[in-house]
Amino acid sequence: MTAQTHFGSGNPADAMIEHILAQPGVQRVPSTKLTLFVRRSFLDPATSTALCARVDATRRPSTLSDFNGDPTFRTSETGDLDPFDPLVIDLNARIAAFTGLDPAHGEPIQGQRYATGQEFKAHTDYFEPDGIDYQRYCGIAGNRTWTVMIYLNQPEAGGATRFKAIDKIIQPETGKLLAWNNRLPDGRLNPATLHHGMKVRAGTKYVITKWFRELPWR
Repeated sequence: MTAQTHFGSGNPADAMIEHILAQPGVQRVPSTKLTLFVRRSFLDPATSTALCARVDATRRPSTLSDFNGDPTFRTSETGDLDPFDPLVIDLNARIAAFTGLDPAHGEPIQGQRYATGQEFKAHTDYFEPDGIDYQRYCGIAGNRTWTVMIYLNQPEAGGATRFKAIDKIIQPETGKLLAWNNRLPDGRLNPATLHHGMKVRAGTKYVITKWFRELPWR
């Protein structure tokens, strides 16, 4: 069973695309290289501000799998959100309804905080099958399938997300959601999902991220 099989027969990815496009206000980024959606104002400002406080309450230095030797590769902080918090329960439900993905395949929501000068250099969200940490992170639930990321605020300057393969830069706006498939239509991992959390030039940027897996999360 995969995160998409509840859509029934046919190509599950195609059914997901139809489901997402049926949501109000959704834009699909025109590209044959990757499947990427943008939905502005997915969260209201009050909810976004409340989630920023949750991130601040648990933030710690962000980590990397398969460390590449560059100590400046990821300089943000990460905050784990309480899955039993009513605000987080509601957010999980809203993301599942938006994507149509089985909630059982979702990782716990994480928040990220980027202070001035911090970034996450170009990376993919899936784990490389030949990476030394692959079994550690993917041995039970499999690899990541979809990513949902929501900007919780708009910093004074910088902090955009750049998808290099399609030369697309998306600016942070409070409540804006991005969702993308980390796979190609044939199921292979998609290197064109490489993206860069660009440096914040002024202020602080907050986002939350929800990843889905091939198998139920345990």
